[in-house]
Amino acid sequence: MRADRLLSLLLLLQNRGRMTATELAAELEVSPRTVYRDIEALGAAGIPVRSERGPEGGYSLMDGYRTRLTGLSDAEAESLFLAGVPGAARELGLGAVLATAQLKLQAALPPGPADRARRLQDRFHLDAPAWFRDADPVPHLASVAHAVWEQHTLRVQYRAWGGTVAERELHPLGLVLKGGIWYAVATPAGTPTPRTYRISRLLSAEATHTPFD
Repeated sequence: MRADRLLSLLLLLQNRGRMTATELAAELEVSPRTVYRDIEALGAAGIPVRSERGPEGGYSLMDGYRTRLTGLSDAEAESLFLAGVPGAARELGLGAVLATAQLKLQAALPPGPADRARRLQDRFHLDAPAWFRDADPVPHLASVAHAVWEQHTLRVQYRAWGGTVAERELHPLGLVLKGGIWYAVATPAGTPTPRTYRISRLLSAEATHTPFD
């Protein structure tokens, strides 16, 4: 529907800043000609869209303009309250952030969807770990997550399955939570092949602040 597309166009410009008609068309899966018409429609509705010509040009919203409209349907809002696994967020050091974000989202919803979201939280609980198994200790998870995000080399002591301990420099590519167990996907420095490392087997993890490609 065109109304949904206009809202998506507005939120793209608000969240990403300047975008070309080609970029907007790719995001919205329409033709650039349709984007031009939609930009005109936003302008006619009083949305201050600025157009700039040239290689660095594109469309953007006037400085300071923001809309509080999210356009979330009831089902979309409810899905966001199910999306966060509290245990995983807490282990990453984001438990309070997740709780605050959900409170803000709930406060922004109209009464009907807000009540449905509260019932959803009361009646559904997402818990990643398996039954009858102690959770893995992951004291170095936050350090690994920071290195993944910053794309910094990580110096670790790692206890292998046989019990041997080795010091390694890793290029961390990502984190995976599988069956309640955290793993790092990383390439050892000097090798091209990614490997998986169970976070609970890390005896130490120190970011070197050295970036890698």
